[in-house]
Amino acid sequence: MKRYLILEDGSVFAGEGFGAPLTTTGEIVFNTGMTGYQETITDQSYNGQIITFTYPLIGNYGVNRDDYESIAPTCKGVVVHELARTASNWRNQMSLDEFLKQNHIPGITGIDTRRLTRRLRSEGTMKASIVDTADEHAFDQLNALVLPRNQVQQVSTTKPYPSPDTGHNVVVIDFGLKHSILRELSQRSCNITVMPYNTTAEQILNLHPDGVMLSNGPGDPTDVPGAVEMIQGIQGKIPLFGICLGHQLFALANDAKTYKMKFGHRGFNHPVREIATGRIDFTSQNHGFAVDPHSINNEKLLVTHTEINDGTIEGLRHRQFPAFSVQFHPDATPGPHDATHLFDEFIEMMDAFKKQPVTTY
Repeated sequence: MKRYLILEDGSVFAGEGFGAPLTTTGEIVFNTGMTGYQETITDQSYNGQIITFTYPLIGNYGVNRDDYESIAPTCKGVVVHELARTASNWRNQMSLDEFLKQNHIPGITGIDTRRLTRRLRSEGTMKASIVDTADEHAFDQLNALVLPRNQVQQVSTTKPYPSPDTGHNVVVIDFGLKHSILRELSQRSCNITVMPYNTTAEQILNLHPDGVMLSNGPGDPTDVPGAVEMIQGIQGKIPLFGICLGHQLFALANDAKTYKMKFGHRGFNHPVREIATGRIDFTSQNHGFAVDPHSINNEKLLVTHTEINDGTIEGLRHRQFPAFSVQFHPDATPGPHDATHLFDEFIEMMDAFKKQPVTTY
């Protein structure tokens, strides 16, 4: 079935539809990973976005039970150059086409993803639609669309839930949580309580956790002002570790500002330098916003990591409180596992904080 990908700048790309036969609209972005399409599609940080895969062949190993990053993916569409005709892998349970149909996500194949990616790199991310007819009406509907600002609310859990174990008590704030974060904490025997995005500082403190994890998530961090207030209410009282959106919210809570990037970082090969040691880690990243380096309050925050390619701030640490954050994904699913040691640093931070004299709050 012939379908079209149309962009708000007037560009039209013709291809063949697969997945759900639906019309869809969202912000179009590109991901440079060679593998990991299942983890990418199920990553809630892509909520509301149409994902372009730059690797030319997608779907060749199917979809399996182990590589979900959320139960119900919320991306708006998938764009590929070539959809594999046959999925071949011992873990394969269904094809990508079947998976997208099952989750009501449209896809389009036969697209010149190289040309499309060059367009997005030069013009920036923009609104796009996958449609049956690339006519004036389709463009009118696309241009009239206002992208939602409540993306975190759409994907966060509405009720707390536990992931029990016998180690450190960790509260995870779900802004669009990846399952791989829970896996890393579980591998370290953490007793986890996942809480909604709008949880208050008081509710967290009442649980008496050993530490708090601020998860990844979609959208603009300034659209979640309540989370900034929550962080301000708990930092200094409990060790904090922020990832991706959690990193940006941690920065906002300490007087920094964020900005929308032209086309963001989305892939699994981004080199990051740890400033103190010079160590280089290749990292998994998925973000369209970043912390403004000119807004850093040097009395509160220390920049710990930078992206080698463009100098983006990739890590922060609080100068007075036991709290740090990274823009990339140390849980690395998919991607290199260079930075998983940061979860060990979080455990060490909680242990050190426990040894300090008890204070009341």
